[in-house]
Amino acid sequence: MTSAPETLPPSRAARRGARASGVTEPPPAAPDTGDPQIGTETGLVSPREATRAERWRERAEVLWHATRRVVRQIAEVVHPLGWVVLAGAVVLWWLSLAFGWKELLVAAVVATVVLAVSLVFLFGRTTYDIELDLTRTRVVVGERAVGGLNLVNRTSRTILPSEVVLPVGQGRGVFQVPRLVPGAQHEEVFAIPTTVRGVLEVGPVSVRRGDPIGLFERTHDRRQAVDLFVHPRTTSLDGLSLGHLRDLEGLPVQQLARDDVSFHALREYQPGDDLRHVHWKSTARAGSVMVRQYEETRRSHFVVGLSTHPDEYRDADEFELAISAAGSVGLRALRDSRVLDARTQAGPVRSLTPRRFLDELSQLGHSRRRQGGVVSLAGGIAAASPEAAVIVLVTGSKADASELRLACSRLPFGVRTLVVVADSRVDAPALRRIAEADVVTVGELDQLPRAIRKVLA
Repeated sequence: MTSAPETLPPSRAARRGARASGVTEPPPAAPDTGDPQIGTETGLVSPREATRAERWRERAEVLWHATRRVVRQIAEVVHPLGWVVLAGAVVLWWLSLAFGWKELLVAAVVATVVLAVSLVFLFGRTTYDIELDLTRTRVVVGERAVGGLNLVNRTSRTILPSEVVLPVGQGRGVFQVPRLVPGAQHEEVFAIPTTVRGVLEVGPVSVRRGDPIGLFERTHDRRQAVDLFVHPRTTSLDGLSLGHLRDLEGLPVQQLARDDVSFHALREYQPGDDLRHVHWKSTARAGSVMVRQYEETRRSHFVVGLSTHPDEYRDADEFELAISAAGSVGLRALRDSRVLDARTQAGPVRSLTPRRFLDELSQLGHSRRRQGGVVSLAGGIAAASPEAAVIVLVTGSKADASELRLACSRLPFGVRTLVVVADSRVDAPALRRIAEADVVTVGELDQLPRAIRKVLA
């Protein structure tokens, strides 16, 4: 039998000769010990087994999270009255067993039976097929949002009577659902009154099962929530040309240009003028070359700036009046096919369509005090919309004349400016002039159209 040749280690002289000749000797191989771990030459280390303390810590964390989940589920099921009865039953059992009082033993048995019977009402499935339908998801303050709930039993068994809970904002509506046989359906019609502007979350619809006493309750969500937008009140306004004339491209300004679409006058030819603008009939009569002169036009860029600073309004009604005024002006500009840019101290308000504009106004609230008032708003408008044609600032009655004058001075030069002041103390609209701006003060939304007509007169 031939044995495998053995590899003898090189002698010291052989190794010395190899180094002298420039040959690099490979490192000695690590002995094979049967350990599957990777050597440290690759930069990797084999995974280390967890210690007993680490395993116990991991088990404790899993047990803690499971306990918290169970306690949270129990807390959602047990009502405060249920906790009282449960604690009373425990105390009665302890007193009856400790002192041997038969009266307390009877009371403990009664409390335990009540708890057991109440728990029975939690069992069972309420597999309704629920459909939530809001006829209108956008209403104006003061209108009612009408909707309906349609519950259908599509199972093969009868569902016992239960309650359906419909949250609406901070409140909720409860509907009693009768016993439904397989294939039967039940419909509930409801109306949501709206008294304040905002966005109400309607739903999610949940089915509630509980005992008649009110010790325990279990709910199951069946449908996602629907947003109900409560828009601010608005009023119809006349055209907001504010003294400007319409043309094909925009509104003419007082700056003269060599080439545009708004004809202004004739003047003598100057070197560099476009020969296409020469008016030949006038040239023949005057004996010199006459060219047309135009008024420079800009796009009808309409800007509405609504100040949301809380210190500029006396009360909440005045703030709502300002939002309604800004909404009315913005809707008129959109109906006139103008480019609308709405802004507050917090930034731009999306206003591509009337619906989007009113949705954004429904969610508006007061800005932070450090963001500044109407003066800061005017500075932001000047930086964001330097090519604006008309700017309407809306603010409250606590903004004095000096602040309004400073705000108007920050706006781009040559822009037509209108300031609307919401003042709940005013009985009739008032008109005044501050710097280059027309300032109208209104106490009610119905006064705004008359005030705008005074400005246009």
